[in-house]
This record gives sequence, structure tokens and C-alpha cells, in this order.
Amino acid sequence: MLINSCAKINLYLDVLKKRPDGYHEVDTLFSTVSLHDSLKFVLTKKPEIKILSNIQELASANNLVYRITKRIFEEFSVSDGIIIYLNKRIPVSAGLGGGSSNAAMTILALNKLFNLSMEKGYIQNLAAEYGSDINFFLVGGLAQGKSRGEEVIPLPDQKPLDLLLVNPNLKVSSKEAYDLIDWKVKERSELKLWFNRLESGIKNKYPIINGLITDLKEMGACEAIMSGSGSTCIGHFDSRAKQDAAALYFKHRNFWTKAVKTIGRSKYQECFLNLS
Repeated sequence: MLINSCAKINLYLDVLKKRPDGYHEVDTLFSTVSLHDSLKFVLTKKPEIKILSNIQELASANNLVYRITKRIFEEFSVSDGIIIYLNKRIPVSAGLGGGSSNAAMTILALNKLFNLSMEKGYIQNLAAEYGSDINFFLVGGLAQGKSRGEEVIPLPDQKPLDLLLVNPNLKVSSKEAYDLIDWKVKERSELKLWFNRLESGIKNKYPIINGLITDLKEMGACEAIMSGSGSTCIGHFDSRAKQDAAALYFKHRNFWTKAVKTIGRSKYQECFLNLS
């Protein structure tokens, strides 16, 4: 079985408060984009779980894919073995949800491969246990995320946006991003797009992010913000020529860049409704 595992961006992200359980209450607008990893699942008779990847550090028992597979095998008494090949294209620790996407696709793939007939509630609870964004990837398209992000409200598809993703080869953990929140930055309640409360604190600690967002705007982006917990930044362009020029500029600076489009739910779900 071969399945694509799409990235996400946050078109809007506000952090409302810190919860008693240590997580943060958020209000966010997710969207899937055309950038994706690939996961290949190969069944084996030898009863073992093996993860292989083009990024060696991900081929370990710490990977969410491995941990969720082990959990499902134990709970459903799966006696076969499996080798999972992860071809990683989404940058790691970059605010694009690659790990959460991989986890969601693994749950769906294993459910079909082994005819486990998991109930919807079980899948959602399992996803929420392993990450705040995983439930979004079970839905895809455009959706609002509430609570700590695991409560997902699907929204109607919108016209695709042309975006340039840029990452200055800087890894930022979610914990660091939330620890750096600047609570003085007020919610832009008049416009529920292109705002990220986590951005200010990251820009203060890492001036390269501030410069990157400024450069995107100066090179013609209609809007530019950091996605999620960073450090990937998004530039929304209405001119292909300006977007291409910006991509070339950042590539010359040895930044990771990728031109993408937002993906609606119907197209997104083609990834896994007909798993083959």
C-alpha cells in the first residue's frame, strides 16, 4: 500500500490561554497543501515492525509512525509484521505538521490493511492521544481547530491559494514556540486570516524569521506569516512571476523553498479513500 501524506499550514492561529493539563487552548484555521511525504506499507510474515526512511534519524522507535503502529498491533493482536518506508519531503520541526500527517495516514492505512474495523471515535481518540494536529489530517481541506487543536470543524472548500513556503533551515520545537509567546500581541479579531500569535516571540528570538517575513512582503507577497510553531514562513502571491523571483532569491540564500497550493477536502481525501 502506497499513500501520500500531505503537509498543512495555519492561515490563522491564536493562543487563548494555558490549560491546567499543560497544553494551550487554541483557535486556528488549518489548510492542507500540495507538499507531501509518501508512506509505503509492506506486510511481512516475520512478526516485527520496521521503519525505513530517507532521513536516518526518523527510522527509529521514537517515530510517531512506529509508536502508533506498535500500539495498534498490540491492541488488535496483529500477528503479522510490517515494513514502513517513509519518504520524507516535508521539513522536520518546521510548523508544517509532517509528523502528525504521517501518524494519521498510518492509522488509516493499518485499519484498511488488517481489516480492523476501527470505530470513528476510537480513531479520533487515538489520534488526539498522540498529537494535537493528527485529527485534522483525518479530515483535511480547510478546517477550524479548537481546544488544543484536536477538535476539528470542517469548513467548505475555498479557491486554491498560491503560496511559497520558505524555511531558513531552522528547527523550532512546539514547546519552544509556546514558551516564547508574547501575550501583549492582541488578536486581530477583525480579520481571521494571516495572524499567528506564536510569530512575535519566535521573531524576537530568531531575527532571521523577522527578516524572512519582511523579505517576502517586499518581494510582492500579499501576505506573509509564520506557519504554526515555525520556522517555515508562508508567502501568499497573486503573481506567478513575483513568486518565482522570490523562490529564486531564497534558494540563492540556501533556504528550503517550495511553491504549493492549498488543497480542498475532496482532492485531499483522494489520498486515502481509495488506498491501493
